[in-house]
Order: sequence, then C-alpha cells, then structure tokens
Amino acid sequence: MPSLLDIRRRVRAVKSTQQITKAMKMVAASKLRRAQDRVQAARPYATQMLRVLNSLAARVDPSAHPLLDERKAPRAGGRTLLLVITADRGLCGSFNTNVIKAASQFITENAGRRVVLGLIGRRGRDFFARRGFEVKYEQVNLFATLKFEDARNIARTAIDAFTAGDVDSVHIVYNEFKSVLQQRVAVEQLLPIPRGTFDSPAQTNAPVVDYLYEPAPEKLLAHLIPNHIEVQIYRALLDSNAAFFAAQMTAMDAATRNSAEMIEQLTLHMNKVRQAAITREIIEVVSGAQAL
Repeated sequence: MPSLLDIRRRVRAVKSTQQITKAMKMVAASKLRRAQDRVQAARPYATQMLRVLNSLAARVDPSAHPLLDERKAPRAGGRTLLLVITADRGLCGSFNTNVIKAASQFITENAGRRVVLGLIGRRGRDFFARRGFEVKYEQVNLFATLKFEDARNIARTAIDAFTAGDVDSVHIVYNEFKSVLQQRVAVEQLLPIPRGTFDSPAQTNAPVVDYLYEPAPEKLLAHLIPNHIEVQIYRALLDSNAAFFAAQMTAMDAATRNSAEMIEQLTLHMNKVRQAAITREIIEVVSGAQAL
C-alpha cells in the first residue's frame, strides 16, 4: 500500500497536470474561434466554385483542358496521388488516428494501383514515412502560419504530377469541421475534375443545356480549374485546422474532468490512509498504557 507521502505527491502531480490541460483547453478554444471564422468565410465560395466546375465538367469536351481527362483504365505504372492532411501535434483525441485509418483504408481498397502519398502534417508524415510508403510531397509546420500560398504550392505539385502523367488521379483525405463536437473524415477526388456531382442533367432529369462561353472554354478553364484546385485544398486545410482545435479542446476538457475525478478519489484514499494511521497510533498508545 502506498504511503501517505506517496499519495500526496501523486495528488500534487495530478493537480499540475490538471492546470496544464485546463490551460490547453482555453488556448484551443480561443484559436478555434478564429479558425472557425476562417472556415465559414471560405466555405461558401469553395462550395459554389465546386458546384460550377462540376457542372461545367459535365458539359464541356474533356479535351478542353488536361485536368478534365478521365483515365478510365490506368496505364502500366499508373499511380494515384493521395494528399493526407493531419496535424503537427497530438493531444487531440482520435483526430490524427481517424485520418490515418481512412488513408490506410483507401490504400487497401486501391491495392491494384500504386498509391503515392502527399503528406501535410507531422503526425501523418511520421506514421507513413516510418512504414516505407512512397512519398512524393511532404510539408510540416504549415498550420502555424497557414496562408493561401501554402495551398497554392500543394495544388501546383498535384497539378504538375497529373498533367505530366506521373499520376492518373488525385485524392485528398482530411477532417471536415462540422461543429465543436463533430468532425467528419472526408475522402474527395480532386483530379480529374468530377463530372456532374452537382447540377447534373442526369440527376435533375433536365435536358442537357450548354453555356455560351466568353472567352473560349479552353481559355476560361485554363484559369478556372487550377484556381479551383487551390481553393479546394485551401478549404480542406482550413477545415482540418478548425477540426484540430475543436478536437483538442474536447480532449483537454475530458482530461480536465478526469483529473478532477482522480484528485477526488486520491484525496478520499489519502484521508482513509491517514485515518487508519491515526487509529493505529491510538491503539498503540492505549495498548502501551494498559501494559504499564
């Protein structure tokens, strides 16, 4: 049985840990507010742009832009680029684990293809690099100063790999921010541009109506599609950043409550040990007095 001194030391250690988790919860809550505002500001534009590009992809000739080229049957040596967005830090519950599991499941389901990884975030980089996966791109310490230029660099790597024929498709897996208590792991296709996900004539039972383009579709898409990929990656980065702070705040809140329960249990046990020691001393004194 631990001594009274050992129990007191453990109570002090748990109280110190509780102060740390409480401080981390407050920091995560303050950063979550800013990250959530950025997500809410970027999401309507990204969603509407996705709607428009998917609608255009269903109507224009795939030869109008290289990023519309759907490669049905992979060529010999064809590969898929999977962008995996995790956090640079832990102490956030199952945030990183869920993304890594989804990425691993994607690799398993596409066992017939060579999957090359683009790793954003230290946790995902450490996990996959140690296991010998083929890595084409990696970036860590990105979320501390997240800018649109970061998404542009990632998009440029993906676009160059696709247009050069190094990969036949590009997918992205990340944590989508839903609310403080809910984050959803999303796996989305970036390239080639999905055709008719929104406003598809087949879905709406409407006749196929083409648009009048000014300038020509080739010139229009040459600007729109690369910008669309950058915006979608930037939205995924913002979502992942907000989801991380939400997960960390929830995890630290749970840790703070658990430490309070542990302190209460240790204090009760400490009082019992102290009471038992006092009772034993009284018995020893009484027994000594009776012996005299």
